[in-house]
Amino acid sequence: MWKHRLWRISQVTAVALLLIFLLAPQWPAFGDEEYQIEAIVGPLQFDFLVWETNALTVKAEAILTNAHTALSPDEQKAFMLDYLERISEISYLEWQIKQAYVDPNISDPDSATAVWQTDLATKRTELAQRQPLAEAIIQDQVATILSEEEFDILNQTWPPVLTHMTPLPTILIISPRDEIDRKYGIPLQHGLSIPMHEEMETAVADNLNLSALVVPIGGLGIYPSMVQETSNIHWLAEVVAHEWAHHWLTLNPLGLYYFKSSDLRTINETVASIVGTEIGVKVIERFYPEFIPPPPADPPSSTDEDSSENVPIFDFRTEMGKTRQRVDELLAEGKIEEAETYMEERRQLFVENGHGIRKLNQAYFAFYGAYADTPGATGTDPIGPLLLDLRDKTTSLREFMDLVAPVTSFEALQDVNNQQN
Repeated sequence: MWKHRLWRISQVTAVALLLIFLLAPQWPAFGDEEYQIEAIVGPLQFDFLVWETNALTVKAEAILTNAHTALSPDEQKAFMLDYLERISEISYLEWQIKQAYVDPNISDPDSATAVWQTDLATKRTELAQRQPLAEAIIQDQVATILSEEEFDILNQTWPPVLTHMTPLPTILIISPRDEIDRKYGIPLQHGLSIPMHEEMETAVADNLNLSALVVPIGGLGIYPSMVQETSNIHWLAEVVAHEWAHHWLTLNPLGLYYFKSSDLRTINETVASIVGTEIGVKVIERFYPEFIPPPPADPPSSTDEDSSENVPIFDFRTEMGKTRQRVDELLAEGKIEEAETYMEERRQLFVENGHGIRKLNQAYFAFYGAYADTPGATGTDPIGPLLLDLRDKTTSLREFMDLVAPVTSFEALQDVNNQQN
């Protein structure tokens, strides 16, 4: 038993070292532009080495104890749901404390929140003690579905599913102003203030004439994958599977050439999103069936008596798709300032309709347009529809992944899709 667990740790370590090497950012050769970005960001970059060391230590300890295997499936489910409920309670406590500090009617927020602060510290300590077991449970649940989808070698999901819930870095996305293209993506420390984000974005724009935006992320496909702390079991299962898909792809050409072009990044991210969605749904159906969402309600009939009083619904994805298309047209015509003015006007429209977008620019589309399995920020980009069409033509997720794994260009993806007709 101990030999098996030590062998398991050696496997995980070997995969981690390989993926760390393959997933390391492939920076361009240093020049004036890169040095200026380095000066703007300074010591605020995220330290992956420290994080990786801590995460692998936690995972090794979890493998050695193997505590989750002593629990029945029902006990694992109950433990996981209790863990997520504790996260929800902590999130509410943190919200209460934050509100006290912004309430002008509370003159001494330290005293007013003292009990909450103590309760929060206690709950955080208890949560940290439960986290390795909770992560082991969700890892095994996702791995079980992946194994059934034939992503295994000798009855072992490969690469092993490893994830760690943690505060995530944000990413400074930098794009040219005359086109939408992710030129740089610099991970930043967690917890930086909005004014600090604004300062970096402005510095990039003023000094380098580039578009910049600091964006939040829900997960990151290093190994173990970084996943944002959440109380939502649907989201957790989907993101764990999404990041695992990046690990699998990294051992194939599509992943190895992730940084080669924006097309390949979009293909890679969209494939991972398709995998995450499908596997996430199956995890819920198998292990948490009471959380299966109800079927969508039928839209109201146009013959309803109150149809004339219905207020038109603001469709975020449709409106964002229109925005992206118009921006692409303006940039293609060389009308950069006009495109930027238009994006700001549209941003205000989104805010008026309840979508709190802080900044809408080329960098925004360079980041969010990479997830092309859903319409919106991708505009008329054909990659999403092409991949969804290819998935419809395949009989299994494994067949779909095997077809896209060798792809190293958009043209190659078109050829693969055409061959399935």
